[in-house]
Amino acid sequence: MEEMVGVRWHRLITRLANDQHAQAAAVLTVEQSRLAILLRALGGDAGLRVAPAPERAVRARRHWLKRIAGTGRRHALAWRDAETLRLPERIGLFADAALNRDLYIWLVALASRGWPTSLSDWFVTNQRLTREALAALPGLRPRYRRLVAAVLPRRQDPKDLPAAEQRRELAIQNALRQPGCHDELPSAPGEPAPVPLWLYPAPVLGTAPAPSAEQKQDDEAARGPSAVRSARARKQGEYVEDIDGRTGLVAFRLESLFSWSEYVPVDRTTDDSDDEDAARVAEDLDRISLTRSAQAPASRLRLELDLPSAAEDEIPLEEGRRLPEWDWRRGMLRPDHCRIVPVFARDVPPALLPERLAPVAARLRQRFEALRPDRLWSARRPRGRALDLEACIRFQAERRRGSARTDAALWRELEAQRRDLACLVLADLSLSTEAWLDNEHQVIDVVCDSLHLLGEALDAGGDRFAFYGFSSKRRDHVRFNVIKNFAEAWGDSIRGRIQALKPGYYTRMGAAIRQASAVLAEQPTSQRLLLLLTDGKPNDLDIYEGRYGVEDTRQALLEARRLGVEPFCVTIDQDAADYLPYIFGQPRYVLLRKPVELPDILPKLYLLLTGRPS
Repeated sequence: MEEMVGVRWHRLITRLANDQHAQAAAVLTVEQSRLAILLRALGGDAGLRVAPAPERAVRARRHWLKRIAGTGRRHALAWRDAETLRLPERIGLFADAALNRDLYIWLVALASRGWPTSLSDWFVTNQRLTREALAALPGLRPRYRRLVAAVLPRRQDPKDLPAAEQRRELAIQNALRQPGCHDELPSAPGEPAPVPLWLYPAPVLGTAPAPSAEQKQDDEAARGPSAVRSARARKQGEYVEDIDGRTGLVAFRLESLFSWSEYVPVDRTTDDSDDEDAARVAEDLDRISLTRSAQAPASRLRLELDLPSAAEDEIPLEEGRRLPEWDWRRGMLRPDHCRIVPVFARDVPPALLPERLAPVAARLRQRFEALRPDRLWSARRPRGRALDLEACIRFQAERRRGSARTDAALWRELEAQRRDLACLVLADLSLSTEAWLDNEHQVIDVVCDSLHLLGEALDAGGDRFAFYGFSSKRRDHVRFNVIKNFAEAWGDSIRGRIQALKPGYYTRMGAAIRQASAVLAEQPTSQRLLLLLTDGKPNDLDIYEGRYGVEDTRQALLEARRLGVEPFCVTIDQDAADYLPYIFGQPRYVLLRKPVELPDILPKLYLLLTGRPS
């Protein structure tokens, strides 16, 4: 009976304390694409990603109902940094759904002007950003006035607050009405109630010492191809001292049993077991603490990412070529920053086309052979199968005038016409291609099947083509696998190399694209197509993560276009819409919802890209 009454009381008081309007709420997943376009249209950073903001604890004064219900401690505040604009996952502050959507639009407009970098300049910076946004975008003024008029009644009446908090609240409300009217925020105990119309600084990480560069590299290398759970929101993190020692006095507090936020000394560096409940617990934590142990981690995963011995590794064709890399923070190319090493498969025997692909390959060959250019008569050749009648008549006329040449070309020859096109297929061979798509197919298997069928089709069509693969392990070891170059003929040796492909390391995409573009630029053709097959985002063990890798890849593609290369991307990464439009541009990539269809779709896509009838 007590439990039933308690549950009903909890539901009642929680409902009474809830001031959100769920029926009129705007949802970020629905508005995200529109807001990303709006951010760029308003002059914001084109590389900025829109993502949900995690809730954070706010030590502000709460209404008595919320104190009884135990709610109102955590709020999803809008903030941004150099890489991401974080917006609340849902906005239901107002009963009017249009106002909730307008709040998303206003926060995007504010973020297009800049962002506060610390709590000390939060108050002044938001006033400045508001003035700049209203001056640059006067059409937003009526929307901003409506939002202010709707937000102010939701805030506490300054008359009900202590003197210090009253002065602070009055300053915030005046700054909302007239941005720029205050130069500083009056000090008061606690934190002010969240201001939904303003941006907040990025969450501050813990103050404990962070790991060294060597420790970071060891951790990354030790991860291995384990399953990764995708989180919707980023959490704060900190490194703390390991308190799981055997010396010292241990004090136990019974009330700590009821707190999720208490420190739990689980060393994730050495504990490889999966906790099925960890994802749910992590959602409830404000901050995730990590510690380090002197105990050496298991070496099994480390060995999987170590480079193979020279006897077992692929054959390097040269010492390596130094390539630049784009540093978006400095806005400049770092010369000779990467080393790309062309490698060739060692002792790979020739192989026939897999029998399961033979029926599809036969249909593709028949289809592409019908598109092969016809053999045409070429006139005025010094030798050939038949006389060129027009050239002979002209030669006789010139001879009577006394101007005939002794080396006249009087013959015709039947020659096969070649299209003025070269295609290079660049396959991502990173470690993620080891993942299973279903019970029967790995990503690497789908990539190999695609190369087999595309090679059969292009060979039948008579086009120049080459196949390469790539993976990387930091900037000094970017492997460029030679599968088929432009000079080699398609045959069993190439098929053997394709069947020998295996997952490599990481995805330093910019260096691979620069090398592939240089190879394509040497082809004496007017049309050069670079077709990239990938299953994920640019990444590597060092700083080549997040926006750094995205910006370098984008810069490499811009360099490729200046060389006359037309790049196109085919991806099976279901999150590719978050970054590929910025890297490649909207019409230059395609996302496959069913990766196993890649072998069938790739030849059709090639016909579409090269302007041939399908």
